[in-house]
Amino acid sequence: MTELTVASLHISPAIFDPFPGLIAAESTRHGGVSPAPFSSLNLGINTDDSQSNVDENRRRFFTAIGAPAHAFASSYQVHGMKILYTVEAGRFEGYDALITDKPGLLIGVTVADCVPILIYDSKHRAVAAIHAGWRGTVGSIVTKTLDQMKQQFGTSAEHCYAYIGTCIDECSFEVGAEVAEQFESELKRVDAETGKGYIDLKRANANQLTGFGIPVEQIGVSPFSTVLNNSDFFSHRAEHGQTGRMLAVIGLAN
Repeated sequence: MTELTVASLHISPAIFDPFPGLIAAESTRHGGVSPAPFSSLNLGINTDDSQSNVDENRRRFFTAIGAPAHAFASSYQVHGMKILYTVEAGRFEGYDALITDKPGLLIGVTVADCVPILIYDSKHRAVAAIHAGWRGTVGSIVTKTLDQMKQQFGTSAEHCYAYIGTCIDECSFEVGAEVAEQFESELKRVDAETGKGYIDLKRANANQLTGFGIPVEQIGVSPFSTVLNNSDFFSHRAEHGQTGRMLAVIGLAN
């Protein structure tokens, strides 16, 4: 099992290290003020945690990633396919992916088992933040987002760098037959003894990135699992719905 070496507030994806003008990070559950079951860096607004706790946790997170004064845009996610192009801060509703090319504006998604995907178009200096649960993955939200970036910015695969963030791992993501049948055979495994099905969401979304043409060496994948590393990350499944949320954010510095 992969373990965090430091109880940090966030992880900075190494795939984006060559771009000093880019801010990209995913939070952990460490370093916040929220009590159990949201302990401690709960960044999710739609939880039973107090708003003051979430506000302070977000202040700490954005300060830690060097963006305390940056604007921030996100959405109330609905496991749908809608993608928002935004140039202003705000909390929108009904979108599961956001794209922007505005410096000084961070965009982000909240997760607690679903897959966060961050994308940077280095030529056109545009970014995307995507929330992909199993429905979004089946619906190819990553591919749809890249297609919209191509239309909006002229994005091409060779200039894209992407990060697949911390989410539920294949060995923990047990699904019923009605879900398993919607995935290609290479993305699912059936336990020979129990007959239970398991889905690899990281691989499924990586396939969409490479399917668009992004080179494998320009894709980073988190080695962590929300379930196996539950002491470091929130997991909706492992904690039976009583837990906090992480943020995965990306944007261009001012």
